[in-house]
Amino acid sequence: MQNTAHIIGAGISGLSAAVRLANAGFKVAVHEATHQAGGRCRSYFDGATNLTIDNGNHLLLSGNSHARAYARSIGTEAGLVGPERAQFPFVDLATGQRWQIDLGDGRLPTWVLDESRRVPDTGLTDYLKLAPLIWASEQTLVGNSIPCEGVLYQRLVQPLLLAALNVDPPEGSAGLAGAIVRETLLAGGQACRPLIARDGLSAVLIEPAVTFLTERGHAVQLGHELRSFATNDGKVGALNFGGEDVTQLSDGDVVVMAVPPRAASNLLPGIKTPTEFRAIVNAHFRIEPPPGSAPILGVIGGTVEWLFAFPNRLSVTISNGDRLVDMPREDLAQAIWNDVCKAAGLSGELSLQLPPWQIVRERRATFAATPAQNSLRPGPVTALKNLFLAGDWTATGLPATIEGSVRSGDRAADLVLAAKGS
Repeated sequence: MQNTAHIIGAGISGLSAAVRLANAGFKVAVHEATHQAGGRCRSYFDGATNLTIDNGNHLLLSGNSHARAYARSIGTEAGLVGPERAQFPFVDLATGQRWQIDLGDGRLPTWVLDESRRVPDTGLTDYLKLAPLIWASEQTLVGNSIPCEGVLYQRLVQPLLLAALNVDPPEGSAGLAGAIVRETLLAGGQACRPLIARDGLSAVLIEPAVTFLTERGHAVQLGHELRSFATNDGKVGALNFGGEDVTQLSDGDVVVMAVPPRAASNLLPGIKTPTEFRAIVNAHFRIEPPPGSAPILGVIGGTVEWLFAFPNRLSVTISNGDRLVDMPREDLAQAIWNDVCKAAGLSGELSLQLPPWQIVRERRATFAATPAQNSLRPGPVTALKNLFLAGDWTATGLPATIEGSVRSGDRAADLVLAAKGS
């Protein structure tokens, strides 16, 4: 008899677990509380700009092995596009200076030995000072591990860690920061090519997974919220989706709960979850990027931190954005547009009037990647033998990233398969 894997939540972590278990022979049923799959990683049509935009500008790197394998498994890895070489242009809005970091295409960080490829006005010893991050504990502060000052910090380390941790880097977990450094800067350019879902997150990472599952006879139910579950003999025995909508589980059936922390706490009283979250602010402007615009530009010295060039639009991302969530939308759009004009080199009439725009403020975008909050992240195993957890907020060893989310789904699926085989 074919066993069923009930996946609660159709975000990236839930879908990655679903695809993995479907390929392993399980019958899969995905239950999503909202009316769209993707969670915090999805696209939607925006009437203000008349464009399909993402709810966040998520950047992947070529070394994100689990995320790329997930895309490969649903046939969309080619939709993750980027330059052939790991090159990252930057601009300092305060001084107007522009530079490019060239990490090359090797497996070792030899770029730090070449003055023309590293951050301007930095020397090899500056990079060696980052070494304590490599072996730092997750309970150690970044600020207690490396000097959070100087040219290298301001021009590379601070932007990188701010984007990864979504907290002011000195207060972040040095262990989580170290995981990012090990898998990116220390792994050489072959792991650092930037990859963007140019046609949108949903088109590359979400809709093809739903199609993959449904075309193979698996179920993906939207607007199907798990309200509670019953237990029997140390296992989940039934899932209650409201009213008479109760699903009885057979002996070999399993549940992967891939829901946000608040929902997990409601469904599993007593579970530890992060309690502090930080916002991310994204802005989208309908305008054709100037010719030769880099797909992604690091911005120093302004409100904007990263500028993305897509067909027909320029988009920005601002991490640790709690300070901006209550700012009047028009004022925020104008402040961001002023930075965009400087960074993209827009002048004249183009810079004088706001193009059609949209601001997306995700107030609980990620858990705060501090040592205290990191210690509240649960592992995938629960007290119930057939219930496993997934999500970027679980203990993945990474901050809240797409790669961490996919890894959590893969790990939950692997634990299901290990339990089945034992």
